[in-house]
Amino acid sequence: MVSPSDVVLPKVVDGETEAAPRRAKWWYVTFHNVTAMVGAGVLSLPYAMAHLGWGPGIVALLLAWVMTLYTLRLLIEMHECVPGVRFDRYRDLGVHALGPRLGLWVVVPQQLIVQVGCDVVYMVTGGNCLHKFAEVVCPSCTPLHQSYWICIFGSSQFLLSQLRDLNSITAISLAAAVMSLSYSTISWAACLAKGPVAGVSYAYSTAGTAADSAFRVCGALGQVAFAFAGHGVVLEIQATIPSTPTKPSKMPMWKGTVAAYMVTAACYFPVAFIGYWAFGQGVSDNVLVALERPPWLVAAANMMVVVHVLGSYQVYAMPIFESIETILTTKFRVPPGVLLRLVARSTYVALTLFAAVTFPFFGDLLGFFGGFGFTPTSFFLPCILWLKIKKPRRFSASWFANWGCIVVGVLLMLVSTIGGLRSIIQDASTFQFYS
Repeated sequence: MVSPSDVVLPKVVDGETEAAPRRAKWWYVTFHNVTAMVGAGVLSLPYAMAHLGWGPGIVALLLAWVMTLYTLRLLIEMHECVPGVRFDRYRDLGVHALGPRLGLWVVVPQQLIVQVGCDVVYMVTGGNCLHKFAEVVCPSCTPLHQSYWICIFGSSQFLLSQLRDLNSITAISLAAAVMSLSYSTISWAACLAKGPVAGVSYAYSTAGTAADSAFRVCGALGQVAFAFAGHGVVLEIQATIPSTPTKPSKMPMWKGTVAAYMVTAACYFPVAFIGYWAFGQGVSDNVLVALERPPWLVAAANMMVVVHVLGSYQVYAMPIFESIETILTTKFRVPPGVLLRLVARSTYVALTLFAAVTFPFFGDLLGFFGGFGFTPTSFFLPCILWLKIKKPRRFSASWFANWGCIVVGVLLMLVSTIGGLRSIIQDASTFQFYS
């Protein structure tokens, strides 16, 4: 006789059960969440602080950390909000809350922006850090343009993309999580050892017009939003955890998420505050690029970033691979197999590589994608779904908390999208691809 504790809750995909076994532990969640969240965004936080200043910058980072941890909690709780059912994808939850048509149109585009946006930015980040590594290790070598380094990094993703699913990249996620904590520590420790540079200034930049300053502030808020991007794949990560009626997946998922957020805090806050303290207004949009000495430590930190974004790219790409292959096999009757995986996944990697080479503006991409894509999925869309599904009593604490996140998130999305887009247009007008 089968006890209730042995009954695994089914997955909601056309009424079918999952094709792959759920065997992840709570520490797997920590690896995947750290890999998904701590990445390109942490390197730009001192640059965001330079535009926001000490007071607003500290408030923005702390508020974003608290708000996104709260909205992650909402998503984790809603994963099994219907008895006997698991919403293993963000779009499944959106369809349940908003209906089959509206749910797809609201959730899927935003989630795709997050996932594709992260992959494009990680291509740029990997190329930038390989470039910096080569400059430090071999300063006398013939320099290559940044675009070539992005292509070199992107070539590795063609191979990694052939791994089957998130369970297949657990070891890569572990290595990436360790690297993220390591290079973040190196970044702030090196900045602390360097101390404030000569003539450091923490005053607001007076370069350009008042409108330029306002747009820079808006873009900086988008960079802060980009740093909290794990929501786009959190349900897919939770889907790898086994669940029974007596031991739902939300318990180990929340435990792993809290651990990941502690690691995130240990990475983000020291890098942002100490990096800004060391360089002030003169900090680069990638703080590792601003560091010059000791050379061996700078080279090691940049290579750690490369290892980390190798895994981060795959964490965001795997749900897209699954969706593409599902559409091709169900809608277009393409036979599943190695050939489908090779062609479909390689095409996606090639497209993100092309986008990264075309728009290799690290800081500006963070601001734009952070505002336009990440703010909805991380700051206010979970609150909308919670209000729709749970229907908390009007003027209760839950009602106020969710509506507060919605208002703040919408405002953040509007201002940061405008700031990031304007910066991309300005940089694109002056960028030379092969110089």
